[in-house]
This record gives sequence, C-alpha cells and structure tokens, in this order.
Amino acid sequence: MTQFYLFLIATSTEFWLLTAMAYDRYVAICKPLHYPLLMSKRNCILLAASSWISAILDGIPFVDVISHYSFCGSNEINHFFCDPNALLKLSCSDTQNFKILALSEGGFVVVMPFLFTLSSYAFIITTLLKITSYEGKSKAFSTCSSHLTVVVLFYGTIICIYMNPSSMFSLQRDKIFAILYTVLIPMLNPLIYSMRNQDVKNALRNLMFRKQYKKKQVSNMTI
Repeated sequence: MTQFYLFLIATSTEFWLLTAMAYDRYVAICKPLHYPLLMSKRNCILLAASSWISAILDGIPFVDVISHYSFCGSNEINHFFCDPNALLKLSCSDTQNFKILALSEGGFVVVMPFLFTLSSYAFIITTLLKITSYEGKSKAFSTCSSHLTVVVLFYGTIICIYMNPSSMFSLQRDKIFAILYTVLIPMLNPLIYSMRNQDVKNALRNLMFRKQYKKKQVSNMTI
C-alpha cells in the first residue's frame, strides 16, 4: 500500500508540474513583459507546492478503497511495481467502487491538467502564428519544444495503459508501456530539458572533440 501510494503521488505530481511548466511557457511567449511578475520566485514555489499537496491528497481515497479489499490466490503481483491494474487482478472483492473512483478522480488528476496544458499551447500556437519573422518563430518554439516532447511521451503512455477499453486490456503490454513513463521518461528528462542550455551543448561538443582527438592519437601511435 505504501508503494502504491507513493506511485500515485509521483504520477499525479508529474501531471500538475507539467501543467505548471506549460503555464510558464505560455507566460514566456504570450506575455513576455509580465513574465518577471507572473513567474516570480514566490509564484513558482506556490505552483510547485500546490502540485505536491494536490497529489498527496488525491492518492488517499485510492489507497483507502483498495486497502479494504480481500486478496486471495497468488501473492505475487504480475508487474515490476504495485500497478493498480495488477493489484485489482489479485483481489477477490468487487472492485467496481474502485473503478468508479478512478473514473471520477481520473477526470480531475488527468483530464484537468491535460486541458490546462492544451489551452496553454493553444494560446502559444495562436501567438506563434502572429510572429512574422522566421527567427522569432524559431526562438519561441525552441522555448517549449523540450516540454512538449515530455508531455507527448508522458500522456501518450498513460493513455495507452489506463484509458483503453477493458476488452483491450493486456498486462504484458502495460508493463512495456509502464517502463516508458516510470523509467525511460524520467531518465530522458534531464537530457531533454538541458539540451536548450548552451553550456551543456558546449560541454557535449568538447566531450565529443576529446574522444575524437584521443582516437586519432591512438591510431597515430599504432601506425
């Protein structure tokens, strides 16, 4: 139950933090003159704190409901972590109330952040279309390209796992998709976001140059 609760907190927090970052990109592109005021340090802390608090509160009803279920048969979860679908498969209780809760809470935890993110990008695209110069469009798009990549990957895998009809349910397929949003995307996050940083780009170029230089030295010594 502890692992299940921590999983819910981490997933829900990711939804709200991605929404906060979408708002940050919206302000940076659509209201650049107001950016220091709207995205002050205080407001950033409030956005981050509200994301965590919301996630902590959202996970409590799920854990409360599933902890009262009876589990029979095998005590081995057919997953690499306490995924809700895998847990429900082991329960001999009627899980209908959990599914109703997931449908209602899912509308708040998943759909609401998605709509906020979507509306932010709708305003961003509208602003981009008004920019006449190619350089201006390219610069504006580069500010949100990394975030948009993570949003597409994260929401895409979540939808493939938890928003499919029950007739298409496949635990083996879900485990593959779960690796994407629990392991691969968090690993890629630092790389995706830091590629816009000029210092990181320069460091990567220097690293590649050093490797090529060492290879040349080794080949010359061999000759």
